[in-house]
Formats: sequence, structure tokens, C-alpha cells
Amino acid sequence: MTESVSTYQRLQNDLSDIIHNAQQGTKLPSEPELAKQLDVSRATLREAMRTFESQGLLRRRQGLGTFVVGPTQVIESGLEVLESIETQAERIGLRVTMGDCNISRIEASPELAEKLLIKPGSPLLQIQRVILTDNAPVAYLVDILPDGVLTEEMLGSKFTGSVLDLLIKEEDVPLSISKTDISATHAPVDVAKALDVQRGDTLLLLNAILYDQEGTPVDLSRSYFLPGNFRLHIIRKIGGVST
Repeated sequence: MTESVSTYQRLQNDLSDIIHNAQQGTKLPSEPELAKQLDVSRATLREAMRTFESQGLLRRRQGLGTFVVGPTQVIESGLEVLESIETQAERIGLRVTMGDCNISRIEASPELAEKLLIKPGSPLLQIQRVILTDNAPVAYLVDILPDGVLTEEMLGSKFTGSVLDLLIKEEDVPLSISKTDISATHAPVDVAKALDVQRGDTLLLLNAILYDQEGTPVDLSRSYFLPGNFRLHIIRKIGGVST
């Protein structure tokens, strides 16, 4: 056990040296070559590399290899207040843009209908898009809204990627709260392709339902984030302690 830990720590140090001595954009040797060079198994190498991927220092690109990204600006936010990525990025002077965007009409499945409190088969508006910083994808967002909450016309020149900001600006829907589940997930095929990562890579996933002031669901969202580009936290009070 001690030898295993020692080997892993050595590997972490060796990888750290390689990353910090390489220029941004440098392609690392293939996994078999790098494992042989560092005298470790491919499984151990892959586990160690995930640590640096989660820090945003490495990025695997489907079919191309693993590249050194280097330190990036991290979007840090508390979870007590619901804000868009654009608002969070603006606070630290980071410019974000919208990449590929697909707007489509779908019918509510029984699962979606239950969450949105509508009948199965009801029309829904689905908005899928990629969010970029420095022209690199950092998030993949999917919003599903009941018919009439937003129109396709509203998603014209005014839309820069945030459904939340658009709903706030329109002021037609008085918003109340968002119930959000946070988890780590493995990138499905379509999301991996959109974010230019490997299928199965670990992503941060936020599943949320946004409600209006009458308690009616107005938006069901799935937000996939590259972990190295986001740091989320929450301030919690200690139970039983008076203030």
C-alpha cells in the first residue's frame, strides 16, 4: 500500500513537471508511450491525468489526444443566488460567448410532463448550446420550457446564451426559486462531442427546475460544466448555534 501511494505521488509530481514545463497547446505523448516513459500502468496514468483534467490543466480531445491547457481563469460562485454564467464571468472580467446553438420543438415525455406539471405530449421549446471562453468550450447547456414561456423570436439577436437572463429581461414571467440537484457525471456522447472531450470524462452536472412566483415550473435545465473552469461553493450555518 505504501509503495502504491509512493508510486502515485511520484507520478503526480512527474506529470506536474511535464505540464508546467510545456507550452500551452502542447500535445502529450500517447497514453501507451507516456505510461512507458513514466514507468506506470496505463490505468494508473489515466487516474492521475484525471486530476489535472479536473483542474483545467489538461484537456483530452476526441480522436486527437491530450493537450496542455495551462492555468485558466476559474468562474467561482456561491450557490445561494441563481446567476447566469455570463453574470458570473463578467464579475471577474472574463468574456464568454455562445458557440453552437440548436433550438427545436419537442413533445413532453411522461418524465418531462411530470416535472413541468403539464400533460404528456404537450409542446415544449428546447434550447441546446455551447458556452465558450477564449473560444474554448467550457459548458453545455440544455433548457426545456413549456410552450409560450419564450418564443423563437425572443431567441433572436437578444439571446447570448443565458435563458435566465432573457427571462429576467423580458419581465413577463415573475421568477421565484430554482430547485437544483448537483452531481458529477460521465459525459454522454453528444455532450462530449460538443465540449470536445472524451466520452465518459467527468463533468459537473446541475439539474434544475425554475419556478415562477405562483409555483409553476417555467424552465427545466441541464447544465454540464468542465470542472477545471468552475468552482462552486455554498455558505452554511451551523445548526443549533444562535447568531
